[in-house]
Amino acid sequence: MRRAIRGIDHVVIAVRDLDRAQRTYERLGFTLTPRGFHTLGSANHCVMFGSDYIELLALPHPHPALAYYTEFLAKGEGLAAVALATGNADAAYAELAAAGIEADAPLDFSRPVRLAEGERDAAFRIVQLPPALTPGCRSFLCQHYTRDLVWRPEYRSHAIGVTGLAAIAVVAEDAVSAARDYARLFDAAPQKIDEGLVVTTGSAPVAVAARWKLGRRLPGVDLPLRARPMVAALFLRVADRAAAAAALRRGGFKPVALPDGSWAVGAGEAHGVALVFG
Repeated sequence: MRRAIRGIDHVVIAVRDLDRAQRTYERLGFTLTPRGFHTLGSANHCVMFGSDYIELLALPHPHPALAYYTEFLAKGEGLAAVALATGNADAAYAELAAAGIEADAPLDFSRPVRLAEGERDAAFRIVQLPPALTPGCRSFLCQHYTRDLVWRPEYRSHAIGVTGLAAIAVVAEDAVSAARDYARLFDAAPQKIDEGLVVTTGSAPVAVAARWKLGRRLPGVDLPLRARPMVAALFLRVADRAAAAAALRRGGFKPVALPDGSWAVGAGEAHGVALVFG
């Protein structure tokens, strides 16, 4: 494993209409942070958990540093990126460079956060990695300078009972090759699972499978129709599966019951990525 990478910090779901995505994820039973506006021109809402989170991201003002997302959204919504946790983006950048992995130079940006005592800036340093390194999405290193402004306790409790990210499922024509790319990034050998291969990250793992194998694991669940490779499903841990299903029904969804007792909402209802609650 990489010394300077501490697993997955958050995942980015790129959306075309942030108002609509906000309403969807609130109906799913999530508590969302107030809308944020980055200095790079993007806007977001976050769904905060204990040590990781989901980011809903829109681009009202395109920026050259965000060209990947502009191109992604031209083809549809979905889970577009995975942010990797690091306490030192410069050290992680150097570690990857020593392993022969070229990345963009570190980039700083921020967004204002309104608090009862006034406004402060949540600040970040990121290092964007080559898209080919993580088939199906883009990855980047993310260092938080102001974690206290991001992980606010008032936003970490959710009616649906989700407590954190459990896994990310990538669909690829050549699962072995795609898993090998992820393994190179995390310096971890892929392990066989029923659906294909899994790569440990230090937190939520990345599973790579053929579409039909993931479909067999998630029978009846609407998977995205994007070109492969793609991130097809996001697995989330819940405190109580029955309570999660009830929260989904209250939000107007018809969750799919899975053989292992989990519940799922299809990609068509969750802005381009299937959500599995287990």
